[in-house]
Amino acid sequence: MTATPEIGMVVVQPTAFCNIACTYCYLPDRSNKHVIAQSTVTRLFEQIFASGWACSEITVIWHAGEPLVVPVSFYREAFATIERMRPTTVHVRHSFQTNGTLIDADWCALFKDWNVGVGVSLDGPRALHDLHRKSRSGKGTFDKTIAGIRCLRDNDVPFHVISVLSHTSLDQPEELLEFYLSEGIDQICFNVEESEGDHVSSLFHGPELRRRYAAFLRTFWHRARQSGRVRFLREIDLALPRMFRPEGVPVRNIQTEPLAMLNVDSHGNVSSFSPELLGLKNADYGDYLLGNINFQSLQEIHDTCIASPLYRDIAAGVEACRSCEYFSVCGGGAPVNKLFENGSLTGTVTSYCTLTQMVPTDLILEAYDRLGRSPAALASAEAALSLPVTGGSPASEPSRIS
Repeated sequence: MTATPEIGMVVVQPTAFCNIACTYCYLPDRSNKHVIAQSTVTRLFEQIFASGWACSEITVIWHAGEPLVVPVSFYREAFATIERMRPTTVHVRHSFQTNGTLIDADWCALFKDWNVGVGVSLDGPRALHDLHRKSRSGKGTFDKTIAGIRCLRDNDVPFHVISVLSHTSLDQPEELLEFYLSEGIDQICFNVEESEGDHVSSLFHGPELRRRYAAFLRTFWHRARQSGRVRFLREIDLALPRMFRPEGVPVRNIQTEPLAMLNVDSHGNVSSFSPELLGLKNADYGDYLLGNINFQSLQEIHDTCIASPLYRDIAAGVEACRSCEYFSVCGGGAPVNKLFENGSLTGTVTSYCTLTQMVPTDLILEAYDRLGRSPAALASAEAALSLPVTGGSPASEPSRIS
């Protein structure tokens, strides 16, 4: 008997088009300017709210392509439509992951009017950022991205950044922190350049990566705490509640639960599990698609998912992970990384889980050891190890999207 779905995150692709051309981008259709229809947005949320499967809080992430190439007016209409349909028992929080190059006063007004979470992809100071985040003509995008960030700051719009770490930046934790602080950036997330889709990372494999990343994160975290000016570091602050949760409370991994993460492209095609699977091709798994919200009900899409080889193999991969000592904080890994690193959804350890789960867990336990592992230390461990300036975490949590 399959459990009832619990939809907690909806990733909506307003368009596949992106106005820049990052060298590590995995998105296959980023020149396609098709825009999702308002009728598709309406149908999607009608189905979500009517299903009774919505969690009490849903994060809607507008992403996959550059969402800000679609006009502000589109989102005002879409947000108003969703709000009219929203049951009183469900809270909806909208979030954007953007390259930041198009942010202006009109976008800031939308963000403030609707309390939108904003994540900006920024790889650090100019030399690091422009190394990979380029315009379609091959120029660096740092100036436009930093102008967008300053516009957010000038308009008092909270935001976080996601930085993709490269060979060079892995050796520069202190330089990165100094840069973030100089730009008033106090919510920070890191991704290590990885292999996905048709992009093969030269960095992501190798025995030295775990050691280098652990050294980077240890230094960055402790320096950030000492500064008193960073209020959120995703890699630590999302690991802490997973590690120090009440006894008997299971960890959730929405990347392995059917429809817990609902991903919808600009044509209404629906996938679940890892959002990066949307738009990729694979004959064995039907291109990872479970249906189209314009033509199938959410119940039909769920039934297709449960009966699919995709879910069968993801579930087998979760079971294979149960013997791992990190399973209680991970919950079975990221299917997309199992597929592209190991060649199978049924596999176990990946470089991605090593970096995102094992390294932060080890660093937190290392710091916890210094607290003495006393009952009092255990009771206050999360507060003791968190960054010192409190504040909400990014709305797109647990976003890995850059």
